Amino acid sequence: MDFEELWNKALKNTEIVRTRVQALMTFSETRVPYILLSESSINLGDTVVRKGEVIVEKPTLFLPPNIPQFQGFNFEEKNPGFNEDSLINFLFVRGINLPSLKYSNSTHSLDIFEDKLSKAISHYQELLIKQENVHTGLIAAPEDCWQFSILIFICSQILRNANMDIKKLLETYRKKDKNDQRS
Repeated sequence: MDFEELWNKALKNTEIVRTRVQALMTFSETRVPYILLSESSINLGDTVVRKGEVIVEKPTLFLPPNIPQFQGFNFEEKNPGFNEDSLINFLFVRGINLPSLKYSNSTHSLDIFEDKLSKAISHYQELLIKQENVHTGLIAAPEDCWQFSILIFICSQILRNANMDIKKLLETYRKKDKNDQRS
């Protein structure tokens, strides 16, 4: 499958079951843990459980604007010729512009839940509620386009925080401006 097919499949079939309750950090890196559930393509009737986290780093002065960096998404693993540059170009051509940050994904575990996807979703929703876990997102998505599904999840979190981030940036600027005027 090519980027286009995987992207469209992810857009059509990714379900953010539970968003991260806690906001992303405005001025420092944020660790965004997730549980991604997919129907198994090998063991029909079972669910693949991918637990991991994406570290969304704050912008640095050395990155050019509007050129995000992606690590650990393993696009090239099953699709030779896919790489970070082709991903950035693919998204850019479609008008998808991510902030100039570094997105580093790491998968901590890959397990099988021995039941269908709907049961796995219920199980993990209840588990996160019992644990009072406000940090972890829960996503249901196809197994073969999990990387795009995680990007969709991260983008939804960034959009959700945009207003708050702008307010924090303005507050910080105003405080700094007042302090500079006093000096």
